[in-house]
Amino acid sequence: MQNSSGAHATFLSTIAAGAQMGSAIRVASVVFLAALTAAAAQVSIPLPFTPVPFTLQPMVVLLGGAALGSRLGLSAQVLYLAAGLVGFPVFAASPLLPQGALRLIGPTGGFLMSYPLAAFVTGVLAERGFDRRYLTSVLAMACGLAVIFACGVLWLAFLASPAPAGLSTALRTGFYPFIPADIFKLFVAAAVMPGLWRLTDKRSITNH
Repeated sequence: MQNSSGAHATFLSTIAAGAQMGSAIRVASVVFLAALTAAAAQVSIPLPFTPVPFTLQPMVVLLGGAALGSRLGLSAQVLYLAAGLVGFPVFAASPLLPQGALRLIGPTGGFLMSYPLAAFVTGVLAERGFDRRYLTSVLAMACGLAVIFACGVLWLAFLASPAPAGLSTALRTGFYPFIPADIFKLFVAAAVMPGLWRLTDKRSITNH
């Protein structure tokens, strides 16, 4: 389904009856994605050479943005960060970095604060139909992942508290070690949305 502006229906709006999707479904979807992001943070692997842990969060952020669309995807990540700000233990466990608001000004703050923007960017591309074919799904998620890395590395290099790391160190500790695994995860995650769309299309044909 495509409207006059060229935008496609999101996966969520399609399975929830498109334009008739109620506010309760929207709110529940945003809360669910925020909770899923928090759950993904608990699946983390601390690395000895960097304060940035390896987590599943980026893929949840990107998939959530693609499935819910730009505005709801962004809203879910804002809700996730708000839960962390008020002290809920939603951030990845760390022996060095505290939960709560201080996490957002620490070395990993840029990565965390990039999540709403990354979800929005991926969602915008999904609303243009990028999530319906594998190669364009890879492109949409690569754009979202680029936002996460750009914000995370620049924050770590120049703004992180208590001391910025500098660009060279930030790249060495916040970018290079994560690229191989994140590219692999991206290629796997990019297959999810086209697969879901195919199942939805087949179900629609069967029902008719």
